[in-house]
Amino acid sequence: MKAVVSSDRAPQAIGPYSQAIKANGFLFVSGQIPLDPVTGQIVYGGIENQTHQVLANLRAILEKENLTFAHVVKTSVFLKDMDDFALMNNVYSQYFTEAPPARACVQVAKLPRDVSVEIELIAVYP
Repeated sequence: MKAVVSSDRAPQAIGPYSQAIKANGFLFVSGQIPLDPVTGQIVYGGIENQTHQVLANLRAILEKENLTFAHVVKTSVFLKDMDDFALMNNVYSQYFTEAPPARACVQVAKLPRDVSVEIELIAVYP
């Protein structure tokens, strides 16, 4: 059994996918890009600003289900440029402060709307 999870505090899906799916005790959250959910515009100003916005979007979806970053068991980070890794990682570490989740981080050829970072995650319900 699965259920769609959606938060109006995060950008709405821009294609045939859900913001998140709840299934078998897990929350699978689709990749988020640095899109401001209020204006619908990309947040610019470098990888740090973009990473903060991505994590704010992910937090909004987690909070819809009364979850926090402490419930996250796996993330996947997609970077436009691996040279941004250290700056992204510094911001990321501010959100995952204890027992950080498993993670993959890869450089990709292109991301939606030509942003610098996209992050998806899997969280577990208590």
